[in-house]
Parts: sequence; structure tokens; C-alpha cells
Amino acid sequence: ALPRIRRRTDRDLRRRGLPREKVLALVVRLLEATLIRVGNDEYVRENRSYGLSTMRTRHVEVEGAKIRFTFRGKGGKDHEIDVRDRRLVRLVRQCQELPGQELFQYLDADGRRQDVTSDDVNDYLREISGKPFTAKDFRTWAGTVAASLALSEFLEVDDDAGRKKAIVGAIEAVAEQLGNTPAVCRACYVHPEVLDAYLDGTMVEALSERARGVGRGAHALRPGEAAVLGLLQARLAREQRRRRRAA
Repeated sequence: ALPRIRRRTDRDLRRRGLPREKVLALVVRLLEATLIRVGNDEYVRENRSYGLSTMRTRHVEVEGAKIRFTFRGKGGKDHEIDVRDRRLVRLVRQCQELPGQELFQYLDADGRRQDVTSDDVNDYLREISGKPFTAKDFRTWAGTVAASLALSEFLEVDDDAGRKKAIVGAIEAVAEQLGNTPAVCRACYVHPEVLDAYLDGTMVEALSERARGVGRGAHALRPGEAAVLGLLQARLAREQRRRRRAA
């Protein structure tokens, strides 16, 4: 789904003005670039915590080719996240120029300002991907890829204790990237098949799919993504064969 999402958001970002599709494409690109939670109004009301869809203009500074988000997220944790992308900088500036506290607003067919909501973002993702894709899936996929690549640095470890220690280190690194606790990260943001592949020693063969899985162009899967997709597909195929034999 990612190449399709990237192609469509790239097209929508070229629309004139600030229509719904363009602003939602901007939010989706920032979701992928920052891995910030999408957020919702309930968290703002009850906890004064923010996600990307509920950002206020005061949470953002734009300087040169850099966007800096400074905000309080889920669990009361303070975040400072930078993005360097001239195109996204230009579009965020346009959003800042609209009246109101909310950063992400679009102009409807009558020229009225409408706030972007998390439901808008998830509806847009389902529409452009053709699949039940949500904003949370960006974080889950990023966590899975990051854990896989971290573990790929320890493929020479051949004892159970060493591998378990490597998994702990990889999960801690991913948790830091996503702003979660290691326990939540392992339970919710890293595919268990990645950890199983590392523990049973099949990760080397699966990650060798990297070169064959890489597409071409700006919208294609990146090398690490293609490698992890190959790993998960190989694990799924193996499980399907096992079930057929057992039937």
C-alpha cells in the first residue's frame, strides 16, 4: 500500500490552494516523516496532549528547510521533532497563514475553513490505499522495519542469551524512536514474526530479499522496507505450507 499512498499524496500535494485532499496529503506525508501519533480531540480535551491532526500553530516553527514540532504528546511526554523538506515547509507555511489556532485546516467548496480530524486522515488513507490502512499503521510499519534493521546488525550472534539481549536492545531503540515504552513497543509496534525470525535464525535468508524487492522511483519501497516485506512474506508462505501439510 505504501507506494500507492506515496503516489497519490504526491499528486494531491500539487493541487492549487488548500483543498481537503491537499491538506490531508500533507498530514499523511508528515505522519510518515515524523511518526507522530495522529491524535484526536478527546486527548486534547482530557489530557492536553496533542497529535499531528490536533497540532496548534504554536506547536510549529518553520525556519529555512526545517519544520520543528514542539508539543506534549500522549502520556504527558514532551516531544521535539524536526523535519527537513522544502516542499513540506512551503505547505506548512501556507497552513500557518490561515486564521485560527489549528494548524491543519482546509478550505471547502464554499471557501470555509474546516479543521482536519483524525477521522478525516484515516478515511483519506483508506480511500487512497484501497485497504483498511490507518495512521497507526505508519508507526507499526516503521517500528517493524526499524527493529528488523537493528537486529540485522547482530546476525552473527548464535546463542539464545545473546539473541534475546539483542532483541531487548532493538526494542529499546525502536521505543525511543516512537516515544513509547519498550513493553508497549514490543506488544503493539513490532511484528512478532520479525522477532521469531531472528530467534530461529531464518532472518539472514529473509533479508536477502532486499535487493530483489527494491522498486524504482521516489514512491517505491525503500531497501529496508522491501527487505522486511520479503521476510514477512516468507514467514507467511512457510506457515501456509505447514497448515496445508497438517490438514
